[in-house]
Amino acid sequence: MDTATPSTMPNNASAAHVAIEPSILYFGTPVVLLSTENENGSFNLAPMSSAWALGHVIVLGLGPGGQTAHNLLSRPGLVVSLPAPAQWPTVERLAPLTGRSPIPVDKRDAFRFEPDKFAAAGLRPEPSELVRPPRVAECPLQLEARAARVQPDASGAFLIVEAHVLKVHADPQIVVPGSQHIDPAAWSPLIYNFRHYYGLGPELGHSFRSQTPRQGH
Repeated sequence: MDTATPSTMPNNASAAHVAIEPSILYFGTPVVLLSTENENGSFNLAPMSSAWALGHVIVLGLGPGGQTAHNLLSRPGLVVSLPAPAQWPTVERLAPLTGRSPIPVDKRDAFRFEPDKFAAAGLRPEPSELVRPPRVAECPLQLEARAARVQPDASGAFLIVEAHVLKVHADPQIVVPGSQHIDPAAWSPLIYNFRHYYGLGPELGHSFRSQTPRQGH
């Protein structure tokens, strides 16, 4: 994407910027619920917000001490379920829970162990077709995937997971009728913006590369 020029900058943009040191850099990323398989055949469910897609590969950033990272190192099947904005309270119910026992040292002050996170969050597991972990039935968009590579990030503080998406499930209400396209006017991801929850605003325009069928065209 081209760099903004003075003529394209917002009217209220200032030439002077302030140097800051924010504690986190969640500058507006989608929230996902990640289901993975535990050693005993049960399933873990974890909310996370460091996720992005490149083609049919989903890239995830995880803390190395959590149950999700532990599971993916030996059992690569996973499901990425994307909640809608109105489901943020459900996500927040999951946020202080961990499926790791004993609880990792860095989580002991703020987290509690919960072996059945689906029940704790009031969510229903829905069987997947190609991987063992279940989908989250209430989420409008669900991606079955398999982790192809799990490795430390450049800082050594996190794990980067590259997962191939095997199958996509979508609520018919967010699909353009008669097509394979998600309707961006009907679908809004839940966005994690500097640790606050948001949805999308009205459409401002679309890229020349968009292939989504549009009414009246």
